[in-house]
Amino acid sequence: MEILIAGAAGVLAVVILVAGIVSLRSERVEGVETRLERYASSEYGALLEEFEESVSPEDEQSAIAKRLDEMLAGRGFAENWRRQLARADLKLTVAEYLALHIISGFGAAVVGTMLFKSPVIGAVTGIAGLFFPRFYVSFKQGQRLRRFESQLPDTLSLWVNALRSGYAVLQAMEAIADEAPEPTASEFRRVVLENQLGIPLDVALEHLYERMPSEDLDLVNTAVNIQREVGGNLAEILESIGHTIRDRIQLKGEIRVLTSQGRATGWLISLLPIALTIFLYLVSPSYMSNLVENRMCGWPLLGCGLGLIGTGAAIIQKIVKIDY
Repeated sequence: MEILIAGAAGVLAVVILVAGIVSLRSERVEGVETRLERYASSEYGALLEEFEESVSPEDEQSAIAKRLDEMLAGRGFAENWRRQLARADLKLTVAEYLALHIISGFGAAVVGTMLFKSPVIGAVTGIAGLFFPRFYVSFKQGQRLRRFESQLPDTLSLWVNALRSGYAVLQAMEAIADEAPEPTASEFRRVVLENQLGIPLDVALEHLYERMPSEDLDLVNTAVNIQREVGGNLAEILESIGHTIRDRIQLKGEIRVLTSQGRATGWLISLLPIALTIFLYLVSPSYMSNLVENRMCGWPLLGCGLGLIGTGAAIIQKIVKIDY
């Protein structure tokens, strides 16, 4: 019965955490001017400020959120967080992201304390909970980047067809923004909007690469910039790059298939001891109490075990990761 009560309390804490995440995400949708301000250099700051004054915001931030954003503005970690949130396409400010860390850590601490009835375990789970938002943002970044890279060959084909139909480079990008799937459409739409605000196309493409750090996209940007400086048939260049990217995507897929067993084995070997320890502690607390509650012997053994598990997982991931 006590375990059920602790589990129910843990579920309630998780629900509260999820509600906090949803409320933070739905609190406000960033305007176009705010997204552009993140990547525009100081050279175009006055232009963007003028644009901000001409566009009314969709909703007002609370005074606390504004104050936190002002306090965090200009700090190195804040700029890094803004870049990560933009790459993940999450409509959160730095202040909201910081609040999400606090909510996640508190919720994980409550769940750990309720389940294991130990403030020490609760503190450990709370510290681990602080990293949950980062893991989620990192996952969203990777997922969005992979989708963008997989759509890039079709995007180049659409770009080539538009250029051969007589469109200019910017007009072809507008066609991509209208017809391409997400996230390609929204990213190219931002490039077009930045250029319409007066930002040079090469700078707008550089901002696109900051949001989507793909080697294939860097190759496309280089080709476009060179063509704008020295001339040439951009359609043929992009078509050749498109074929190269298709071959690279096929090679990446084959490598992921060949290394999937090694990656799955690494995750299984790493998580199985942890899951087994938690299961045994919940089923028979007295059997595992010496290991979990003994500070002189149990905790050093747990620390050594976690260190060895982490080292083994890192080694396995390094082995199965192939540079291409």
